[in-house]
Amino acid sequence: MEDTQKFMIRISNLVKNFGSKYALDDVSFSVGKGEIVGFLGPNGAGKSTAMNIITGYLSSTSGEVKVGGIDIFENPDEAKKLIGFLPEQPPLYIDMTVDEYLSFVYELKGCTLNKKKHLEEVRSVTKIEDVRHRLIKNLSKGYRQRVGIAQALIGNPPIIIFDEPTVGLDPKQIIEIRNLIRNLGKTHTVILSTHILSEVQSVCDRVVIINEGKIVADEKIESLSEVVQDRRRYTAKICGPQREVLSAIRSVQGVTRVEVTGERELDSYTYLIEAAQGVDIRKPLFFEMSKQGRPIIGLEAAQMNLEEIFIRIMDRQEEGGNK
Repeated sequence: MEDTQKFMIRISNLVKNFGSKYALDDVSFSVGKGEIVGFLGPNGAGKSTAMNIITGYLSSTSGEVKVGGIDIFENPDEAKKLIGFLPEQPPLYIDMTVDEYLSFVYELKGCTLNKKKHLEEVRSVTKIEDVRHRLIKNLSKGYRQRVGIAQALIGNPPIIIFDEPTVGLDPKQIIEIRNLIRNLGKTHTVILSTHILSEVQSVCDRVVIINEGKIVADEKIESLSEVVQDRRRYTAKICGPQREVLSAIRSVQGVTRVEVTGERELDSYTYLIEAAQGVDIRKPLFFEMSKQGRPIIGLEAAQMNLEEIFIRIMDRQEEGGNK
């Protein structure tokens, strides 16, 4: 009962090879009830292969996948009932109206919930009530994505899996879909497979990063930077000519890297400064700038964003593989 009480998805020692190539190599991770987990990886990392196995569209070479405590390989039909899936290309029949399509999906899934009430709820949650009688082919990309999410919600599955849900959307539509995913996370377990790292940062509770078929990170969003942080980083706003200020910063002992961010305010520029691990460069920086008559009008710790973290993790893995 541990799986159903604590984890909605549990993947153990999953292996998938195509001939001599391993798409997944001993992959293990779990997704708890109510979590929104981002699943990230570069092209060819094994991300899509893992999603297809979890959703029952692909077999594995070895390993175990349990969905709601049900083995996806032993009881695929029962396990699939627990999952709503939005692939990158939503499975829409564009010559149907929205209502016709949702009714078709309802019947296809063998849904036993009150049809009228359930479809009303799905349309309401995804905010497509105003287009219910329109042909899908006449809808915007944003509305098509909403219809795709609606079909994933039919049957009220406890797990929703999204594959690149905001690709091709405009900024307003992206914000709307992200808000919708966040709201769904209040009542569902969600896996968000995306290459947009800022999306994971804004939507997810946790991130799982895969590279070359192996999990390279599995951390809460807020603690992920601690995994790879090996330098202190600051943004400093300093008055004075760029070239002279850059030279002065580089002369401070412990500074390993400095660059101008491009932000300017009157006679000051903003600099991103990295210090060696364990070195606090704030006082030496202050004294050096004071000596040269360059006022520091702003200094704060700079957090690594998820893109920088991703690159650092990949670099570390490559360095480890080359030893």
